[in-house]
Amino acid sequence: MKTLFTILLLCVAVSARGQEVLDLGAHGKLTLYLLGDWRTEVSTLGREITLTIKSAKEATNASCTLAVSFPEVDRFDTKAKLKMRVEIDGQGYAAQSVEGRAYAQEFTLTKGYGFYCNFTDPSLRGKPVKPGDYKVATVGTIRLSPQVLVNVFIGAEGFRDAAYQQILGAIEGMEFSPGRR
Repeated sequence: MKTLFTILLLCVAVSARGQEVLDLGAHGKLTLYLLGDWRTEVSTLGREITLTIKSAKEATNASCTLAVSFPEVDRFDTKAKLKMRVEIDGQGYAAQSVEGRAYAQEFTLTKGYGFYCNFTDPSLRGKPVKPGDYKVATVGTIRLSPQVLVNVFIGAEGFRDAAYQQILGAIEGMEFSPGRR
């Protein structure tokens, strides 16, 4: 029982420290829990809210951008429509990647649904890279509600790296609370 309490207390402490809450106005709020050392920056341009996540450690070459938009028309009312859009949007990356094609995979989300495609840069394989140059990229879209879409970009050194897994875990574990709309 003491071990369970200790784990729960640790999880709460980590969550409070690495919690990022985006106020989406009448559309609700989006909460992400970031494990590890991350810096966040929120910006708003028109009706789009952008959350940028970067490592607080210079040695970690990974980042994520979540662009939240509020479409007036729900074009992705089915998973099939969203999956097809994600694969179409990924074609630009696919043409220059090792994969050569955009294969959509489903995010494991607590609310809504979404898909992403993974890409590997062939020119950076086996080479040291500069910060901001990513060997792998993940591009996708999440539909949290008919009025809330999140476009996702993750760049990292590898899909199995701890930094990539922390970011993916934060996205898949995010909580969405719908607004009054």
